[in-house]
Amino acid sequence: GQTRGITGLGEDEPQRGDAGAAQPPEGDRDRHRIGLVGDPDDAVERVIGNRVHVGLVEARAPEEISVPPRRERTAPRKHRHPASLGRTAHAATVRQVSDVLRFLDVDVVRGGVAIVSRVSWDVAEGERWVVLGPNGAGKTTLLALAATLIHPTRGSAEVLDERLGRSDVFELRPRIGLASAALADRIPAHEIVSDVVVTAAYAVTGRWREGYDGGDLGRAQSLLDQLGVGHLATRTFGTLSEGERKRVQVARALMTDPELLLLDEPAAGLDLGGREDLVRRLGEIALDDEAPTTVLVTHHVEEIPVGFTHAMLLRAGSVVAAGPLESVLTADLLSSTFGLALAVEHRDGRWAARATQPVVVKAPTPRIVAWTPGCGG
Repeated sequence: GQTRGITGLGEDEPQRGDAGAAQPPEGDRDRHRIGLVGDPDDAVERVIGNRVHVGLVEARAPEEISVPPRRERTAPRKHRHPASLGRTAHAATVRQVSDVLRFLDVDVVRGGVAIVSRVSWDVAEGERWVVLGPNGAGKTTLLALAATLIHPTRGSAEVLDERLGRSDVFELRPRIGLASAALADRIPAHEIVSDVVVTAAYAVTGRWREGYDGGDLGRAQSLLDQLGVGHLATRTFGTLSEGERKRVQVARALMTDPELLLLDEPAAGLDLGGREDLVRRLGEIALDDEAPTTVLVTHHVEEIPVGFTHAMLLRAGSVVAAGPLESVLTADLLSSTFGLALAVEHRDGRWAARATQPVVVKAPTPRIVAWTPGCGG
């Protein structure tokens, strides 16, 4: 039967399978729930109770689908003091990985078009990467690979020492924290903010009958506090500003104490104040030695937080350059990436870029309209 898949990422670039979730009937939309589970090529959704489940089952009529076994939550961990984002207190429960990401000659082809072409990329533990490029460069597709939401058409992709296509992604995904606009769109507007965060422990959006202990709830509150939205814990998600929602999403992505944190354009759509506040807080996380390895996708060098160590530049699905931040964010390389002569500045740990030649915008030709007094107009 026909299946539908979930990516939880942006839809500005083609993805494997159908990146959009099926819309429930009008009367059931407030019950629409979805989690970061299921393979985009094989998963189907079905509403059971007030939850949309995603599982690897054959698509059938709703009345023929039986309730699946309850999905286990991410293995509980003993977290550090609330003031820390790290993993030291439970280091024994976290596998030591040689490379967090290792892509070798990766291609992603959709409809005969190479969205990503011969990308090789190594991300070591503790590094903070920013992926930059124009629209359609393949940034979101690359992040989908890192999130184990799609598989490469050719080449090999290893995430947390597990090779895609040879590993159980259901076991792998709880070790990855993801924040993206598409995933945020699936959060019910009436969901309580603290529940938006704590439900990441079960990789679902929308609290139902899951069991959470005091450590879970305390972890969620401490993350909200660190991101400056602790006072909003009892508000509903739909009443928040865009900047507040972005910070709540980052708190959710950190809830499971992931080994890999993926942020897809976290500052998109924010005003100047909201952007600067979020970038500052992401910089604080990046400077924490115990924070997870991080990959942030953006179009703008101004959105790179302090503490980031490496950069990759993408254009038309191919790597222009990748390596330490200072060696990659040069005027020549950024100009080649964006197809425009750029000047680059680096001051107080932040980056800025501007065109070195004026961008000429052709003004419309004035239109003269005859007007006679007394005739209106």
